[in-house]
Amino acid sequence: MARQTLGRGLSALMGEEKVPAVEQGVREIDIDLIDPNPEQPRTRFAEEKLAELAASIRSNGIVQPIVLRPIGTRYQIVAGERRWRAAQRAELRKVPAVVRDIPDDKLLEIALIENIQRHELNPIEEAKAYRKLIEFIGLTQEQVAERVGRERTLVATTMRLLKLPSEVQNHIIEGRLSLSHGRALLMIDDPKVQRMVAKDAVERGFSVRETERTVKRAGKVGGGSADKPTSRVVDPNTKAAETKLMRRLSTNVKILPSAKGTSGKIQIEYYGTDDLDRIYQAIMGSKQ
Repeated sequence: MARQTLGRGLSALMGEEKVPAVEQGVREIDIDLIDPNPEQPRTRFAEEKLAELAASIRSNGIVQPIVLRPIGTRYQIVAGERRWRAAQRAELRKVPAVVRDIPDDKLLEIALIENIQRHELNPIEEAKAYRKLIEFIGLTQEQVAERVGRERTLVATTMRLLKLPSEVQNHIIEGRLSLSHGRALLMIDDPKVQRMVAKDAVERGFSVRETERTVKRAGKVGGGSADKPTSRVVDPNTKAAETKLMRRLSTNVKILPSAKGTSGKIQIEYYGTDDLDRIYQAIMGSKQ
């Protein structure tokens, strides 16, 4: 399967044209005048990888200039923080950079796309970045998906990882559990059981399938709802209504009939107060 390209890409966001580097204004900037991006979605930089990059920079220099924006008399990193950190380790005094006027509302988006392109975010960092795009920039899940070249369902699934207990999130951050492991654990309602199953999965090296089987057993023994997503039978008309609501509201929606089928509830997911307001406006109409 061909790799999906990211929606708008860095060039579109920064207004770049495909011209030679010299014409783009590459220049040498004093490394002490550069500050990191406070909205950088990536919070962890592997020490061994930085050391390897620093060694490469000592031998070959920085091949791809970093992107900066002017902030007063200093500069802030838009893209290329890992290269900047490695350059510091390599004891460079100046680094090649392209300086561009990037507005605040594009800073997070550009940093997120750069990291996704380089596969440098863990699922929790990615989920937090999506949440920021929704809460602080006002994008919908569909707009986020379009910007970063992801399916909306994947964006929604990734964001749901933030509902897991911090201990479980740390397992995902450290790479001991994958996004798919986290998705399986989300079928459990009880945080204590989530932590227990996650600990077991890490210690025993469970695959995703083994974790899913453990989740089902935990749900049956504990009386929870861990096996509901796989055992839930949905009437075709109900499923069609769910699909229409999901498209209309741009979020996950479940219609949950009672045992008798004469009543029930509609479950609508939201991610932050801005997203809740967006859903409210979609339901009530823009005049409300």
